[in-house]
Amino acid sequence: MAGMMLFNSFPFLVFFPVVTATFFLLPHRFRWLWLLLASCFFYMSFVPIYILIFAITIITTYVTAIQIEKKEGDSKARWLWSSIIFICTILFFFKYYDFFTWNVNELARVFDSEISISALHLILPIGLSFFTFQSLSYVIEVYRGNQKAERHLGIYANYVMFYPQLVAGPIERPQNLLHQFHEKHRFSYDDVTSGLRLMAWGLFKKAVIADNLAKFVSPVYDNPGNFDGGVLLVATLFFSFQIFCDFSGYSDMARGAARVMGFRLTLNFDRPYAATSLSDFWRRWHITLSTWLRDYVYEPVAMARRDKGIYGVVLALMLTFLISGLWHGANWTFVVWGLLHGLGLSLEAVFAKKRKKLAKAMPTWLFNGIMLTATFSFVNFTYIFFRAKTMEDAVLILEHVGHWIFPINRLLSTNIHSLAGHVSAVTSKGSVLGGCALIVFLVIAHSLHARLDFEERLRRCAWWIRWPMYQVALLCIAFGGVWLGARSFVYFQF
Repeated sequence: MAGMMLFNSFPFLVFFPVVTATFFLLPHRFRWLWLLLASCFFYMSFVPIYILIFAITIITTYVTAIQIEKKEGDSKARWLWSSIIFICTILFFFKYYDFFTWNVNELARVFDSEISISALHLILPIGLSFFTFQSLSYVIEVYRGNQKAERHLGIYANYVMFYPQLVAGPIERPQNLLHQFHEKHRFSYDDVTSGLRLMAWGLFKKAVIADNLAKFVSPVYDNPGNFDGGVLLVATLFFSFQIFCDFSGYSDMARGAARVMGFRLTLNFDRPYAATSLSDFWRRWHITLSTWLRDYVYEPVAMARRDKGIYGVVLALMLTFLISGLWHGANWTFVVWGLLHGLGLSLEAVFAKKRKKLAKAMPTWLFNGIMLTATFSFVNFTYIFFRAKTMEDAVLILEHVGHWIFPINRLLSTNIHSLAGHVSAVTSKGSVLGGCALIVFLVIAHSLHARLDFEERLRRCAWWIRWPMYQVALLCIAFGGVWLGARSFVYFQF
């Protein structure tokens, strides 16, 4: 990952202004080519040869979409399914083949079979899952008649490979992004300043909050057997904010980098930990993925099983979040994480009427407070499976947390005190207090942002007030961020 041009790296600090300045200096008719070359260079800074996978997929979906638009009936559907199968086969080969072979070999061992399939141990192309879903959305929208097939191959390639959101989203729909590459973007001071502010906020969340929290989370989750349940609970809580700041930080920087050039990318996060239900959480968390799964998996399955009533809804939810879990990673930990969310949403659907009655019987502030706490607690519980390296680690963490929470178990435990030295190794640098302070700051900042329009207030401030504020913010990022061996973004692995 060291060769990747991360948003929080020095190479990107050079790449971004060069690409942006050249974009505005070039005539409009050449800008698509410049953006495409820049995006290819950006991606090839990781594993150059994998650009061929993108090229093959782009050409295939480009041709397929044109054929889908031309055809009718069964022929049209065959072109669609051939495209879906082709794209998913590439994803399976690179991301799931080794997982598949491991499970086959384990089953063979259980049943004393001589079957054995060799793993390939391929390096997963960075951002392949994002790239796959964005390509699929294009051909599906063309099939549904919601989007005209793009005839300009270079413009379509830019839609798929636009560097700000290439490797970790947002997962754009063609209706939102594709037409923007045809439009002439003029230099706008407001877009530049707004985009840079968004990039700075995203960088702060990533380098200052997420990466500092990771310094506590990583050693704990890398060796969960060395820590008691209290430390594991703190690490899980920290991870929930680490992954939020890491991923939403990337999304903010992607949206900001695009906005500087006049492009508008989709909002991907909307204060998800303020959700008062799981369905509300998924309307706020990774919005472009959740809406993708809703439109292309949940709704078609739910409609096909609408005669089954609530059972059809449950089936659609479980299938949707099984796919969501697998999308995140080829590991049983992600499958369990996805199924837990599917189960939670299914229970919400089953007890929806009772929830409404309870909401009417209680004061609004109390009901919302209870639901927010319950939702956040459930999401944190599922993060144990999301973050754990193996199912064995996840079970071990649950055992240690159980021993720590319940007094009887805590009294029976013989190893908690002997682990004090290991705990102090993590907490000696004040990482717990520092992490808590960062989380409190984030919560306050988001609460204020929900009530005050900071963007508009900053725009109205005099320059001699704005610029000192910018300088203070940059100093906080520079001196508070983790820069030595800059950490990759968590969602790059997906």
